[in-house]
Amino acid sequence: MGFISNLKPPQKWQTWVIILSGTVIGLGLFILQESKAISYLSDDPKTCINCHVMTPEYITWEHSSHGKVTNCNDCHVPHDNVFRKYAFKAKDGLYHATIFTLHAEPEVIVMHEPGQKVVKENCIRCHQNQVTDAKASSWIEGHDASRLERQCWECHKEVPHGRVKSLSSVGYQVEPLTEKQNTESIVPTWMKEQLDLNNK
Repeated sequence: MGFISNLKPPQKWQTWVIILSGTVIGLGLFILQESKAISYLSDDPKTCINCHVMTPEYITWEHSSHGKVTNCNDCHVPHDNVFRKYAFKAKDGLYHATIFTLHAEPEVIVMHEPGQKVVKENCIRCHQNQVTDAKASSWIEGHDASRLERQCWECHKEVPHGRVKSLSSVGYQVEPLTEKQNTESIVPTWMKEQLDLNNK
């Protein structure tokens, strides 16, 4: 009983510190939840479409031969050690989040230089046999001299995303439909009626 009687009521500044701390922590947890921040620690390719601007890249990858055997991180993050992998993911993710938050994303996504370096490393890591293939050197002009100096996609332009990747070029024709779109048909009413008439 003596201990309780010795407690002093919090001073005014302490109350404000508690309120401010609670607000900052609550806001931080809300942002983590809304941005799906924990998902960025995984290798799930659907994480990349948390931002809608990456939808064309996701769709073109998913429909490519790489979509059957790789995920985004297989190509786009370093694999030489775990520290470099997560440091790169954090730095690249912060850059992407900043651009997306500021609505400064370009119409067509282009890799910046550090990303290009990592992707090239991973192309060579997975395709070492093709890169060092002596047979290819004999029939592809300049292959032997420039196979490690040039970017792989200078020749392999369609791999794995294809050429057409802008936000305005990819729509329902190849895009996986969301639950809402599955329940609400994307076929206009007039077209449905015409199809029903033709089928009778």
